[in-house]
Amino acid sequence: MRMDLFWPMAAMIALTATVWIALYVQRFSEMLGRRIDPQRLYNRRARVELLERTSAADNFNNLLELPTLFHIGLLAAMLVGLSDALLLQLAWTFVALRALHSLIHITYNRVMHRFIAYAAGALVLFTMWARVAWLVAAQ
Repeated sequence: MRMDLFWPMAAMIALTATVWIALYVQRFSEMLGRRIDPQRLYNRRARVELLERTSAADNFNNLLELPTLFHIGLLAAMLVGLSDALLLQLAWTFVALRALHSLIHITYNRVMHRFIAYAAGALVLFTMWARVAWLVAAQ
């Protein structure tokens, strides 16, 4: 099994874990600062109505969308023993673009900047999947 694709997946998990930590730092600091009883945040609707700072939570949810296809694609390639320099470069490029998207989302959150990083990442992801399909077909 080719293991070179493991490291971009591990980096993606590390990014997700970092955003998860940021989510709770952001949420707990707002709850303490505004004296919000945790029980009042019992469901998504209550959180949307009560919390003002949700960028980290929104980004965490976003990291469980397109990146799911990223992990599946790389796992599929690893399982059949396929990898090449282009696929590895696409994988690392996707991770970098997702990290940029997260950084923008959690900090200054300019929508067009965030969208450009998101759209570029999506295009790289779909290109990565096309490369996986190409490598499978060439077997």
